[in-house]
Amino acid sequence: MSKLVKRNMVKKIRSMPELEALIDEIGFLPFFANEISRFSIEERISPKLWFAGNVDGPWEWKGPIIRNGRCAYGKLFQKKAGFVSLDWLPHLVNYRRDGYDFKDRYDDGLASYLDRQIYDTLVKHGHLRSTDLKRICGAPKGFDTSLTRLQMQTYITISDFLYAQDKYGMPYGWGIAQYETLESLYSVELVTSSYDEDPEESGRLIFEHLKGLCPKATESQLKKIIG
Repeated sequence: MSKLVKRNMVKKIRSMPELEALIDEIGFLPFFANEISRFSIEERISPKLWFAGNVDGPWEWKGPIIRNGRCAYGKLFQKKAGFVSLDWLPHLVNYRRDGYDFKDRYDDGLASYLDRQIYDTLVKHGHLRSTDLKRICGAPKGFDTSLTRLQMQTYITISDFLYAQDKYGMPYGWGIAQYETLESLYSVELVTSSYDEDPEESGRLIFEHLKGLCPKATESQLKKIIG
């Protein structure tokens, strides 16, 4: 691991460009604290920016970072949110999907009818706010669980956060997540570019990479992050 990456793994994040640069360099970055010490935005951000009323911080940066198109964001780490660079995304997709496109997974009985309903709805509409997606699917029981599962399996992702606006056109409140399939947002070619590789090999490459970033983490902790 380069000296630059080592230095950036310990310094505090103070701006959106610094956060984007860190994601580019290390490839994987959970949003929230987890079992691996300092391997999260929550632990790495300047405390003044975590929940700041008068200045934008990581909560407000999520949408712009996604729109910049350099990384993916969603519930990718132990059913919690985080970023993955586009360099590493194809390996994560190959490992998590384990050789299954969504249709094949469903045909083999490895996905629920609700999973298929959500996935097919996004394929049909392109992208939808979570509220609209839930309404179109009939507000079914287990919707949030399926939404998380499809993100963890890398079939769908968050493609933006949309905000209500006041009478002056200024955004306010919490952003509503907008969902899309990975292939729609990043192209089939990019998302499936590691398909020729054995999924276990993709998993091994991710494990070795994370081990280099977090040498004090145990094998169990790393495997939980990889999923």
